[in-house]
Amino acid sequence: MKNVLIVSYIAIFFSSCGNHTTQEEKITDSLAATVVTLTDAQYRNAAIDTGMATKQAIRSILKVTGTIDVPPQNMVSVSFPMGGYLKSTSLLPGMHIRKGEVIARMEDQQYIQLQQDYLTAKARQAYLENEYQRQKELNASKASSDKSFQQAEAEYRSNKILINGLMQKLQLIGIDPLKLNDGNISRMISIHAPIDGYVSAVKVNVGKYVTPSDVLFELVNPTDIHLALTVFEKDINKLSIGQKLLAYSNSDPDKKYPCEIILIGKDVSTERAIQVHCHFEQYDKSLVPGMYMNADIEVNSAEAYAVPEAAIVRYGDKQYVFAARAQNSYEMKEVVTGPSENGTVAIVDAKGLDLAKQTLVTGNAYTLLMKLKNTAE
Repeated sequence: MKNVLIVSYIAIFFSSCGNHTTQEEKITDSLAATVVTLTDAQYRNAAIDTGMATKQAIRSILKVTGTIDVPPQNMVSVSFPMGGYLKSTSLLPGMHIRKGEVIARMEDQQYIQLQQDYLTAKARQAYLENEYQRQKELNASKASSDKSFQQAEAEYRSNKILINGLMQKLQLIGIDPLKLNDGNISRMISIHAPIDGYVSAVKVNVGKYVTPSDVLFELVNPTDIHLALTVFEKDINKLSIGQKLLAYSNSDPDKKYPCEIILIGKDVSTERAIQVHCHFEQYDKSLVPGMYMNADIEVNSAEAYAVPEAAIVRYGDKQYVFAARAQNSYEMKEVVTGPSENGTVAIVDAKGLDLAKQTLVTGNAYTLLMKLKNTAE
């Protein structure tokens, strides 16, 4: 029995020693997979640089997209209140027009009838006014009945109301009733441009009959264009009214347009985004409504340890730096990077590495990564 116990203890002892040796080997292998050591000749050829991470304010750039838009008062849909046939127009999309310029002519017999009714009512008004005054005098002297006087007064006032109503209709279609007489009745009416700007759409052709609800033309005044950006909900607290940004198009990304945030929306869309409206500091006629734009918004700066971009290596889906150990020996350490600016990149999580005291490889770090992986293979 004692011999059996002795054999068991010996087996356990050697088993424990074997496990300890295996753990040490694993640690050694793991360390070898992250540590690279160079000979003096390799060090000279690698031409690596070393230095300390520096604490500095790194600006964060928020990249968003949007489109050029115009306020409602700068977009006009032109229709005609009485309908009719389009007699003529020379408008084409993209044409420039000036306020008051004739952009189309309409034709219809109802225009003739309206002018005729107005002139007829106006001519009859003189007779009705005289008859009203005569009946008033006769009624005052009891020479006529109250009924005759009331009838004359009603006809006079009704015709006066009719004239005023017809005057408003004439003005609505662009005819000055004060200049209208029996010698200048016209079957055609001119449509004038209500704003300065450009033609964005022509929706009718010559000879087509249109109703009062039909849109003939769409005009836009682009001098007050603004940029409507789509910003996700998680980033909206980084923005404020008056904040500056730079916008640019896909076709010419090097040309920057300075803008300023003038309005931040309050409604969140189903895509969890909010509309942010910006004003261009200077109008450029090459910018047209509907154009797709990109924008870079500088958000609040934060202090962080930063290293040159050449100090960061990427392997797999992670990022690393090389920390100096003994002479010509460097260990690869995982880090999490943040925003970059002017060739430097912020380290937001050093994974336990003391950046205030640790010397890092700041240049040609990829040389060490290749040496490390080739050695491991």
